[in-house]
Amino acid sequence: MIYLALRDLHITCVILSGTGFLLRGIWRLVDSPLAQQRWVKILPHLVDTVLLSSAIALAVLSKQYPIEQPWLSAKVIGLLCYIGCGMAAFRFSRDKKMMALFFVLALCSYAYIVSVALTRHPAAWLAVQS
Repeated sequence: MIYLALRDLHITCVILSGTGFLLRGIWRLVDSPLAQQRWVKILPHLVDTVLLSSAIALAVLSKQYPIEQPWLSAKVIGLLCYIGCGMAAFRFSRDKKMMALFFVLALCSYAYIVSVALTRHPAAWLAVQS
């Protein structure tokens, strides 16, 4: 029962995190004043903290760890790419073109992570289903 509740919390946070990232990126690209709102800068950290905490709790409860499960290792590597590209887009890009490039790369990383989670295979959507 607790596993299912944690899984549902994790999935909800995945959706909230991805949607929030997409909105923040669009707002920044169009120079919307919404991107400068205080809640827009704080809420993602709260959601992502719950997301990561629930992921760790799920791994412990299911006794599935990234080193032992290739698909979980792929998700961790995808997460690192997502974080790196997101930081490059929102903090380190000097112009809109670079920001847009890293924003799209971060969204691709997000899609990869979700696909790996759904297929439970490191090749994600390219995995051959039997």
